[in-house]
Amino acid sequence: MQLIYQTNNLFDAHLVKHALEAADIPAFVFGESLLGAGGELPLFGMLRVCVPDSAKAEAEDIVAALGLDEGADAPILDDDDAPGFLPA
Repeated sequence: MQLIYQTNNLFDAHLVKHALEAADIPAFVFGESLLGAGGELPLFGMLRVCVPDSAKAEAEDIVAALGLDEGADAPILDDDDAPGFLPA
């Protein structure tokens, strides 16, 4: 098994898993059962999406196309337009 994506967000982990499965690549989310112990375990990087060794290259391309990490560090500013609203 090859680690293809690591996250703190369960939604992103399953988004990646479903995108890979839609391309007929078996994908597995590891660490999901540990989320209930959040008060006692570090919560960073607990969720891992893994694929079989032979599918690593194709899976990396699919995950990169999802663009999940783009803009993750950009703060939301007060003067940013809210999604779905037209500027006045």
